[in-house]
Amino acid sequence: MNLIRSEFLKIRTTNVWWLFSIGALGLLVLSFALNAFQMHFTVLDPPPEMTTGGNPETGAQLAALAKPVALTSYMVTSGQYFGMMFVMLIGIITVTNEFYHQTATTTFLATPHRSAVILAKAAVGGFFGIVLWLVTTALTIPATIVFVNAEGVTPALGDWEVIRAILLNGLAYALWALIGIGIGVLIRSQIGATITAMVVYTVGTIAVSIIINVLYNLLHWDWVNNIQWAMPSLASNLMTSGTDLPGQPHYWVGALILLAWALVTGLIGTLLTRTRDVS
Repeated sequence: MNLIRSEFLKIRTTNVWWLFSIGALGLLVLSFALNAFQMHFTVLDPPPEMTTGGNPETGAQLAALAKPVALTSYMVTSGQYFGMMFVMLIGIITVTNEFYHQTATTTFLATPHRSAVILAKAAVGGFFGIVLWLVTTALTIPATIVFVNAEGVTPALGDWEVIRAILLNGLAYALWALIGIGIGVLIRSQIGATITAMVVYTVGTIAVSIIINVLYNLLHWDWVNNIQWAMPSLASNLMTSGTDLPGQPHYWVGALILLAWALVTGLIGTLLTRTRDVS
């Protein structure tokens, strides 16, 4: 508990937590607006060419997304993409700050058990993720009710599938803190770690999706199309889908993939911290 209080102090007494919170909340508003625009013009009122002359699988996905459970789950988890990016950055900074400000020596002299230090950082990062999830969910629930009612659809917030999507969204927020800590240990440079993580998280996700789609259209192999779900950002989106959509794996596949990423990165980070010299 002393270690956890120490890690809370390191975050609470800097500007990082509230700057990241403002960024996450600002991008939440933007994400919800874009999702509402997409749902209205693409899913609930799609162009005729997408439903009649387009790909049958795309038409089936649009029809599935228009159902109350999928629509409610999609809207209530808005902001997940950017929110988890900030949680990942918090995890990175809790590690790299020690080396950037040269406090790692003091930390490890005060607590020779480095695994305990990593666990404390993971606990604080996960707590920050849960708090951010609670705040964003408290904002998206009423916004979702207003939007879905305005579209003439009854919100399905009471359905277990939607509740499950909300809870799994909270788990995703917490797990991304572990992924961030693993990245911070691998790349101890604060600038290098944050830039690398953000580029891989944003550009890498888009690049993988494009490459997979090109290969699938050329080869028409179903397993090629499923490779994209191995990306942790896409796995997070899959696990909060609320319902299984045509052409996509089950939601629990995304949960297992993200859990595996968090465990592997956290384990690698802990082992490297135990064996590496501080300087």
